Amino acid sequence: MIYLVLSVICSVTVGVLLKLAKRYQINITQAVTWNYLFAILLSLICFKPNLSGISLSSLTPTYYILGLLLPTLFLALGLSVRKAGLARTDIAQRLSLFISLSAAYFLFKESFDRYKEVAVVFGFLAIIFTMYRKGDRMTSKKSWLYLLLVFLGFGAVDILFKMVSQITEVPYTTSLFIIYTIAFLLSILYLLYLVVQKKTKLQLVNFFCGCILGIFNFGNILFYLEAHRSMSNNPSTVFAAMNMGVIVAGSLIGIFIFREKLSNWNYVGLALAIASIVLITLSKLYAV
Repeated sequence: MIYLVLSVICSVTVGVLLKLAKRYQINITQAVTWNYLFAILLSLICFKPNLSGISLSSLTPTYYILGLLLPTLFLALGLSVRKAGLARTDIAQRLSLFISLSAAYFLFKESFDRYKEVAVVFGFLAIIFTMYRKGDRMTSKKSWLYLLLVFLGFGAVDILFKMVSQITEVPYTTSLFIIYTIAFLLSILYLLYLVVQKKTKLQLVNFFCGCILGIFNFGNILFYLEAHRSMSNNPSTVFAAMNMGVIVAGSLIGIFIFREKLSNWNYVGLALAIASIVLITLSKLYAV
């Protein structure tokens, strides 16, 4: 479970950085682009990936889809925050758990024991109660489109990284390097388009912000893959615990650091999320 804890910490940190980026007028597109550059450098330093015998034609479509989806999802997050609000965006991200757990049962053929069944019910209830925001209003007619993109995107990323963790022909560290490289190349092409066609100015502050973002984004995905590899027979454990862990950690940070106020229903959701994590842990230890 240590890998899940580390992944949750990195994931929540990425969310905090995106919140601060909005506050300090950081260009998300530029920061996301440089984020993948630093993720590539970290992969080279930490893993020294072996690329011998690997060609573009030998890679499965999963790599290309992830390479495209990761930067696209980052941009969708930024648009969703602006058009639909931060609260609803966070809700859509956590609701992607429905997609992940459905894949664990139907696609990866995982059997659910009693603990896990109850944990899933508690987890879904936790998401419903956590998402409640009194007086929250939509700010754009197209906001549901951005929310839908976030919902589908995060669910797809969870499933695709699970599939990458099952690839035995290529070491998972090398897989990470390849995915980051594809994501960076696509991002830099889009950034060049903005610079040339839209006259967007490159700013050094976005480069440094991308460096910090890249460190924690690298850690998030690395530890998430490690969790899937160490619990390869229990993908739902990783899916559910990751989502519930982010809800708990994100809520605590919102309360104590950003001074956000939670309703009584939000606290009920927080308690259910903790209970769900406890049950998932018991499921890991004791099969019923």
